[in-house]
Amino acid sequence: METNTWPQHPFILEINTWTWLRSLSPHQQNAYTLQTVPLSVLDELIEPFDVIWLMGVWRRSPLAREVALQREDLQDAYHRSLPDFSPEDVLGSPYAVYDYSVAPQLGGLKGLKRIRRALQKRGKLLLLDFVPNHVAPDHPWIQTNPDFLLQGSPYDMSTNPHDFFRKGERIFAHGKDPAFPAWLDTLQLNSFSEAYRQEAIHELKEIAAFCDGVRCDMAMLLMNHIFRKTWNERGGHPLHHEFWVDIISAVKQVFPEFKFLAEVYWDLGWQLQQQGFDYCYDKRLYERLLYENVGSIKSHLHAEWDYQSKLVRFVENHDEARAAAAFGTQRSLAAAAISLTLPGARLFHDGQQNGKRMKFPVELGRAPQEPVQADIRDFYQRFLRHLSAEMKKDGEWRLFHIDGQDYWHSPFIAYVWDYGRTMLLVMVNYSDQPRDGCIALPQLGRQPKSITELMQQQTLPLDAQCLEIHTAPWDVKLFHIDI
Repeated sequence: METNTWPQHPFILEINTWTWLRSLSPHQQNAYTLQTVPLSVLDELIEPFDVIWLMGVWRRSPLAREVALQREDLQDAYHRSLPDFSPEDVLGSPYAVYDYSVAPQLGGLKGLKRIRRALQKRGKLLLLDFVPNHVAPDHPWIQTNPDFLLQGSPYDMSTNPHDFFRKGERIFAHGKDPAFPAWLDTLQLNSFSEAYRQEAIHELKEIAAFCDGVRCDMAMLLMNHIFRKTWNERGGHPLHHEFWVDIISAVKQVFPEFKFLAEVYWDLGWQLQQQGFDYCYDKRLYERLLYENVGSIKSHLHAEWDYQSKLVRFVENHDEARAAAAFGTQRSLAAAAISLTLPGARLFHDGQQNGKRMKFPVELGRAPQEPVQADIRDFYQRFLRHLSAEMKKDGEWRLFHIDGQDYWHSPFIAYVWDYGRTMLLVMVNYSDQPRDGCIALPQLGRQPKSITELMQQQTLPLDAQCLEIHTAPWDVKLFHIDI
């Protein structure tokens, strides 16, 4: 079956594969797998989206699970998440990969291929994880290919035992983000090792045979200057090319339509785009929506198209707090409306549509039960239905000024998607106060034949050049415009 084509601005749904399947079959002895889950259940979840990210399908590490069971900070999080917590709920981190085989408890490769075929028939794409910076502490490479791994010295072991550990006669480093303590359930890979790079290319080519793209965990840690800053001289000399330049170019020679998404922080998204990534996390927009003022958000949206169109927008994912808890209910919906209608990839987290508030450790194989927040569910049902109908084709995007106040101090964030015969005007009052504004029709560039506000199903009169709009705090409006 032919692979479906990626849209320019894809909608991506992240599903925690293990906890999703477990929630459908809470009695472990009857647990669904990717081989047995009814496709009708999948259909209910994926309908508005273009890409389904099945997070955490790879085989997990027994030793990483032991580490997770011993960590006191995680113990506290386990008990907060699951009042009836038991050690059997701990699987180990999905980012301490033992190998890139699909966990047999999830249905193995046969089950994944079944889901991939079902997605293809429905015009959907499949996204999986790739973890380039580290592997599980009991990964076979510690015996077969120790040169893939970053190694230390007895001095490292004596002066910094938290970051290093001894295995036989060798001393290995734990995986690390330089801003945080080492991840004790991982081994650090050496991005300056040519042998490791060739193995990463080989692994990715195998993965690319049964999915449409990968989300690359902590992708910036493999950049030459970041890796050298983190590990100094321990990795040897940087290779001639950047890690991602070598990896992405080699994989795309064989799979030209395969997409690479980068989890990236520290404002390094533009650099990773230049190294070959198709899309990079827009953590800066998330922070502006959560912590900064409207002027800051607008300044972000004035960036160049080549940059904006390759960003991944989100208000939550498995690494961030749940949006309803972090932003508050109404503000979370306004922020989501912005993140889901901008250029680039739009990431939606399973559970977001029901207003889940509890962020739980990825080491758990069972998610906490939470009541559905009816107002959030109802908003997303309407909003996603309209977006699915309005934004299936590529269009031209531009910012739009709602008249009535100075642009930079106005609470309105607005922009237009122009599809030729129709337009979609997105308008959000990103403030906690009711506000009035005016849609100046000449700004549209062409005279509209009709304007319908989709969320409330209201048709606007066209008897004036400036249409007055009244909004509640954190109000979201979608205007379908026929030209």
